[in-house]
Amino acid sequence: MAAIIVAGFLPPAWPDGAQDPLRAIGAVIAVAGLAFAVWAARSLGSALTPFPKPLGTGLVTRGPFAIVRHPIYTGGLAFFAGYALFRSAPALVLTVVLGLLWVGKIGVEERLLASAYDGYAAYCRRVRSRLIPFIY
Repeated sequence: MAAIIVAGFLPPAWPDGAQDPLRAIGAVIAVAGLAFAVWAARSLGSALTPFPKPLGTGLVTRGPFAIVRHPIYTGGLAFFAGYALFRSAPALVLTVVLGLLWVGKIGVEERLLASAYDGYAAYCRRVRSRLIPFIY
C-alpha cells in the first residue's frame, strides 16, 4: 500500500489531455472507496482485524456486508484505484498487483470464516459478490 502511494509520485504521469478528467474521476472514486471502507470497519466493530483469522466475535452481515462479503477490500481497492487515477500510471499498476494479492487473501479468509461460523455458507449464498456488487 505504501508502494502505491510512493509510485503516485513517479513518472510517467498521465498525458496532459487526460490529466484533469482522471484527477476528477480519481478523487471521487478515492473518497467513495475510503467512505465505504470506513463504513465496513465501523460495522465490524470489535471484530476488525488485519489478519485473515476471524476473532470469533460473530459473523457480521449488516451494513456494507449485506452488499459484498469483503467491503473493506472493496473500499481499499477503490481508494487506491482513485488515488492512482489522480496521480500516475505506476500507481495503477501496483493497485492491480495489490488487488491480486487481496483476492488471494480473500480465499484464505473465506475458508477460515466457513470453519468458524456455521452460517457462513448461507451468507455466501445470500451475498454472492465478494468484492464488486453484482459481479465478483
